[in-house]
Amino acid sequence: MSSLDVRQQPAGISTRFAVLLAVACGIAVANIYYAQPLLEEIGHDLGVAQADLGLVTTVTQVGYFLGLILIVPLGDLVNRRMLIPIGSVITAAALLATAAAPTAVTFFIASGVVGLATVVQQVIIAYSAVLSSPESRGRVLGIVTSGVVIGILLARTIAGLLSDALGWRSVFVVSAVLMLGVALVLGLKLPPERPDRPQVSYRRLVTSVFTLTVRERVFRVRSLITLFMFAGFGALWGSMALPLSGPPWHMSTSTVGLFGLVGAAGAFGAARAGALADRGRAQLVSGVTLVLFTVSWLPIAWLPQTLIPLLVGIVVIDFAGQAIHVTNQHLIVGLDPNASSRLIGSNMVYYSVGFGGGAVAATFTFSAWGWAAVCVLGAGFSALALLVWAVDRISPAAKAFP
Repeated sequence: MSSLDVRQQPAGISTRFAVLLAVACGIAVANIYYAQPLLEEIGHDLGVAQADLGLVTTVTQVGYFLGLILIVPLGDLVNRRMLIPIGSVITAAALLATAAAPTAVTFFIASGVVGLATVVQQVIIAYSAVLSSPESRGRVLGIVTSGVVIGILLARTIAGLLSDALGWRSVFVVSAVLMLGVALVLGLKLPPERPDRPQVSYRRLVTSVFTLTVRERVFRVRSLITLFMFAGFGALWGSMALPLSGPPWHMSTSTVGLFGLVGAAGAFGAARAGALADRGRAQLVSGVTLVLFTVSWLPIAWLPQTLIPLLVGIVVIDFAGQAIHVTNQHLIVGLDPNASSRLIGSNMVYYSVGFGGGAVAATFTFSAWGWAAVCVLGAGFSALALLVWAVDRISPAAKAFP
């Protein structure tokens, strides 16, 4: 891949506009996490057996995974100023269908479409990288991806509160209205595409996750870090409700959802990582935050005996995770900003596999061996991410291409 030359460099976007994109991303990404704290209510209403409740989130995640491969790379081929609003409207329609679903089958189909269309937030992130100047790209990505993390963390809290007050269907109705707002605002505010951007075939776009992994060292290393880091995230957020809802705490769905607020507090500060990456300190940020990410499992392991260390661990793991994610995307997009959609979409395939796999593995581990074993699993995933970074740093290729 080749970088843009000086004449083609974008002028950059304002912090205010980056915050707007962050809000849009947060609203969009929350759609694939709303159902997680609502499984019992949805299952009871639609007649889904206890053993099949996992399908509620699995179908959405499968749709999201397919969207990362089939839709996000389209941003490098078609006009993103049209793709983003259209994707937002389709998401809103699928959310309304989810809210109105009379049967489990209808709900599952609508949820799959929600996951597929929600990848519009990754198209927004890729476009923010294109619009940013090289000197501020890390800062902008830090702001925009902070919106993603906050949206993920707050989704469970919002879903729990709305469901307790108005029923589970209200969650998807409110989200549909928000997505229509995103479509309207971004349809008016997004700047036009550059007319001179390179064109590639759709076939090349959808196979880019494989070609990039084979050909690009930076992409390969950073995507493996993404895989293992988000497996750690999945292990935490995919199973934490189990010990909290059991003895001695017996917390309700909405109370468990409030723990997302703690993680969001850690995500705010991590936006600083993008600015440090702009100054050439991406590797330093990676090393320090990967260590923090791994060590954070020590206080998390105090659950279920006490909650204070858990709160500290959540802040640290989300702060570190956000910093690593921003740094990963900064380095990956730097390979070629013209190819930002396929680069980010392909990288997020690793995220999807890691987060989903970590959540499934942690749920099984908890049922078999308890919370301590989940923490060993999560720390193991985190240590693997740190190991990938460390091995890359001492390799001969790192000296030639830092």
